[in-house]
Amino acid sequence: MRLKERYTKEIVPKMQEKFGYKNIFMVPKLEKVVVNVGFGRFSKDSAYIDNVKKNLASITGQRPVLTKAKKAISAFKIREGMIIGAKVTLRGERMYDFVEKLINVTLPRVRDFRGLTEKSIDKTGNLTIGFKEYIAFPEISADSIENIHGLEVIVATTAKSKEESLGLLKFIGFPLKIN
Repeated sequence: MRLKERYTKEIVPKMQEKFGYKNIFMVPKLEKVVVNVGFGRFSKDSAYIDNVKKNLASITGQRPVLTKAKKAISAFKIREGMIIGAKVTLRGERMYDFVEKLINVTLPRVRDFRGLTEKSIDKTGNLTIGFKEYIAFPEISADSIENIHGLEVIVATTAKSKEESLGLLKFIGFPLKIN
């Protein structure tokens, strides 16, 4: 069963029972997934930027947007408006497909993975996962790797608290370990 279908048929009733929601619209849901990469010291290297954009596009199935610095930071040699990263925002069907792939395929492929900690969920209910190497994603073949970079995946929910978000993410199937 697909994740979106499972959410409406199984997860919503479980959440209503656990948290006592009177209406199905009160139940938290996945809002969006943001996948981003910071260029760091390679921000002036156009070949590196093109490689990162290609990798992000193949991982998410969507063209990335280049992000610019909001303000200048002299210690990091960053000027206002300088390109410092790339991101992709997934919503709707693509988001559910990506989350399903993340849980079932990508996270088990991560080296020395023992589960996500509770600390990776912020107080507003968003889960942040950092990958040191993007090669855990199945779309990336080991032959085509030029330079390894990390990436960050943020799963934004409509949950009002950390407890609601924790319940939702557990029912969805994220491998969370309780401390």
